[in-house]
Amino acid sequence: MSNAIRFAVSALALSAASPAFAQDEGEGEYDDEPRPEIVVTGEGLEPALSNIVYSTTNIERETIVSSGSGRLDDVLANVAGFQQFRRSDSRSANPTAQGVTLRALSGNATSRALVLLDGVPIADPFFGYIPLSAIAPETLRNIRVTRGGGSGPFGAGALAGTIELESAGLQTLGGGTASLLVNDREETEASAVLAQELGAGFAIASGRWDRGQGFFTTPVDQRVPASARAAFDSWNIGLRGVAPLGEDTEVQARVALFRDERTLRFEGADSTNEGQDASLRVVGRGDWAFDALAYVQARNFSNVIISSSRFVRVLDQRNTPSTGLGGKFELRPPVGDAHDLRVGVDYRRSDGELEEDAYSAFSGNLTERRNAGGVNSNLGFFVEDDWSIGPLVVTGGLRADHTRIEGGFFRARDADGALVSETIAPDRSDWALSWRAGASFYATRRLDLRAAAYTGLRLPTLNELYRPFVVFPVVTQANAALENERLKGFEVGLSWQPINEAVLSLTAFDNRVENAIANVTIGENLRQRRNLPAIDAQGIEAGLAMVFGEVSFDGSLAYTDATIDGEGASLALDGNRPPQTPELSASATLAWQPREGWRLATTLRHVGAQFEDDQESDRLPPATTLDLFAQVPLFGKLSLVARAENIFDETVVTRNAGGAIDLGAPRTVWLGVRYGL
Repeated sequence: MSNAIRFAVSALALSAASPAFAQDEGEGEYDDEPRPEIVVTGEGLEPALSNIVYSTTNIERETIVSSGSGRLDDVLANVAGFQQFRRSDSRSANPTAQGVTLRALSGNATSRALVLLDGVPIADPFFGYIPLSAIAPETLRNIRVTRGGGSGPFGAGALAGTIELESAGLQTLGGGTASLLVNDREETEASAVLAQELGAGFAIASGRWDRGQGFFTTPVDQRVPASARAAFDSWNIGLRGVAPLGEDTEVQARVALFRDERTLRFEGADSTNEGQDASLRVVGRGDWAFDALAYVQARNFSNVIISSSRFVRVLDQRNTPSTGLGGKFELRPPVGDAHDLRVGVDYRRSDGELEEDAYSAFSGNLTERRNAGGVNSNLGFFVEDDWSIGPLVVTGGLRADHTRIEGGFFRARDADGALVSETIAPDRSDWALSWRAGASFYATRRLDLRAAAYTGLRLPTLNELYRPFVVFPVVTQANAALENERLKGFEVGLSWQPINEAVLSLTAFDNRVENAIANVTIGENLRQRRNLPAIDAQGIEAGLAMVFGEVSFDGSLAYTDATIDGEGASLALDGNRPPQTPELSASATLAWQPREGWRLATTLRHVGAQFEDDQESDRLPPATTLDLFAQVPLFGKLSLVARAENIFDETVVTRNAGGAIDLGAPRTVWLGVRYGL
């Protein structure tokens, strides 16, 4: 990984230098030709026209930087139907529980939605979770959430949809921004983003450090002397450079490092999540537009499990190094004004290995050493075309993916090194076709109608295939025979603008995930990852956006009827609601911006009841929270910032394992300053 970091840093240096070289080239005493203005943006190609066909939500920067918690997961929660595996936020959850999904398609801590940062997939190569604390919201310009199976670049991971994070450029950031806040638990949040023009390009450096003692996730009546606050200490730094390679071509390079330390429930139950990422991207905006991308990621995770009865260490997941690498090439050839054609290829490879030690809860002695790992890869070819026919836009896309799962193993040895058990998984590969198609009709000046159908694909992660885990006393076994998940679905919707100041959107959908991977109960305190026959989800999504002068309103609601389709060994689950899946979720933000630099906003959010497990035995009650945000200019570019999370101190149950409860964030008040350079 160090070579990759050095390479990306060199690319940044070359990016900064290239404008100077470009300026010198061809200049001379008799050169009086006017030079075209070169403008670099740091963005990708224009979003495809097909975005208007599918259920898509855009989150603008002013909303991204004004959430009650200041964290990315809180921003994404404004999109009803977005969910992590659990309700915990990115300070108090175990990082491996931060898989994200859309449309109530159930969760097993692995992401069913594809999350991209400037076109790069950011899911952990081994576990499949999203390192939400590694992305500082203040570095982003826009977030685009598209629900439903995807068939474009990296579409093999877009089972439930795609979440595209776009970094802010020089035009958005100006010289940059900095902030410092403290809350009522004396926790701190410090961040800075510096932007500098370099010739015809620019460079952006960013950093953020969050730390605090946390809150007790354990209810008062269940606390013991070993109970601990959910302490957190996380930082991330990044460097991004953009420079022109020609009149309509630019290079974008990025390096980032992060580390996140957390404590969960008991003293000593500490986890560490860290990573180093680098990417290089070349974007051409000429007649033959193209987007070429290469990236590499090095990640690691460690975790200590504490017994909930004797409160001693029983498992030390001391090392889980993993590497992700990949790239894509997308070409948009000129085929006429009525068509927007995209063809390309992408590749992803994930490899990793778990190293953990098990200990006796009674003697404290080492009982087993375990390691497991493997390699997953995916090569995809895609083509998609948008065809404009007057008021009608028709789109269709096709993907062919060659998936390969190889080198899989699990091995356990006793304290003396003798082999206790071993699993060597056979290598396997397959070809799979995915497609999507739809149309949008501009019915009147105020009404758009749309319909779409699609399929999707997701490989099981290395974690699901080979790594067993324990949330004491429940043991969950891995399953090296897991098959790929496949999605089939369709949706119909409309966008209606009854008056100029308001837009209402409605979408009805029906999605089915076949071979859905879930943690299936097979005995007392024993589960195994298995493929269910299917998970069916039908529902309604609604959005309302209104702007009346200085006042704006953004609302989102999702109602989903989701059930497990069980047969054979899973027949007992037939008709059950999938775990961690609420029936109703909603979010509404009311904001007032009386003048430049001011913003007062309040966000009301509701999550319906859901079940902890597949047996529907442990219920998580519904929860409604209210967040507040205020930014008031003081003088110059300095502003006072006040935030409040869960202002009414609602009890949010995030886990219920046989009556053992975990809680989400209580009322938290932040106060600080923000300086816009």
